[in-house]
Amino acid sequence: MKIPATVITGFLGAGKTTLIRHILENAGDRRIAMIINEFGDLGVDGDLIDGCGIEGCEEGDIVELANGCICCTVADEFLPAMEALLDRETPPDHIIIETSGLALPKPLVKAFNWPEVRSRVTVDGVIAVIDAPAVAEGRFADDADAVEAERRADDALDHDNPLEEVFEDQLLCADLVILNKADVIGEAGIAAVADSIAGHLRPAVRTVAAVNGVIDLSVLLGISAAAEDGIDDRESHHDGEDDHDHDDFESFTVDLADTADPARLEDRLAKVTAEHDILRIKGFVHVPGKDMRHVVQGVGPRIQRYYDRPWGGAEERRGRLVVIGQKGLDRLAIQAALAG
Repeated sequence: MKIPATVITGFLGAGKTTLIRHILENAGDRRIAMIINEFGDLGVDGDLIDGCGIEGCEEGDIVELANGCICCTVADEFLPAMEALLDRETPPDHIIIETSGLALPKPLVKAFNWPEVRSRVTVDGVIAVIDAPAVAEGRFADDADAVEAERRADDALDHDNPLEEVFEDQLLCADLVILNKADVIGEAGIAAVADSIAGHLRPAVRTVAAVNGVIDLSVLLGISAAAEDGIDDRESHHDGEDDHDHDDFESFTVDLADTADPARLEDRLAKVTAEHDILRIKGFVHVPGKDMRHVVQGVGPRIQRYYDRPWGGAEERRGRLVVIGQKGLDRLAIQAALAG
């Protein structure tokens, strides 16, 4: 019997890591292994999960790929990682694969047809997590008619819209769409978001509202889509391309000094994010006098902070943030503002 794998995709900060923690915390007797893919220099998501104290989450159950988008490094990184999990003395019952926020899921699903894994594992389902409040604000919606009207009015306009294409490709490949952060916009807002994305979903694909990714595992796992068998039915903006590049995006790491006042840092992050149109900020901060590590996660103007766990005995207590945005970020200005 093939081992089922669930691919979790979604834009930056949609709540994929929170969803995965929910899955791990409620796995029961299931042996779940994970492959996590990062876009950026600092492996934050894996560190948020690894060593988290979740019962049953053991060393070696989490594999982190931090050297580029998983859909661009299938042969070099993903397949060896998958084979290592499958070859374990006690193979997992289920494999969870978290893509980076900028990844296209279709090339990854296609990789399950490679001879190395096809007979041993199947894609149980592709789950797209979306930031419902962000979509409600129109940040990732793509109005093709409006773009075309602007193009006709100004032939010099660059109307290429990479963010929307990535967002739509994730929806087009999904078997289940989670409208996360439902509490922020309420039932009417969720209904409006569901209606706005309906045209990008394949027939019979369900949408489910959630708060902090809390959904019954019987809904998330056991979809039995065998997505790799019907890969040609999952359309993409990038069909026919051998690859896609991330030249539209860039990321870099900022080292932070000890932060005595996290609330003041939050205000500074919100200001810098707005001034430079930063898509995502995530990382850790050291607060003097506190033995707990302070996590910082930001999506657009929304900044979240919390203490997640004690610093390890041999762990260096320092602050580091990954900044992700569209190409052209003023790195020196952002670094200077965050260091202030």
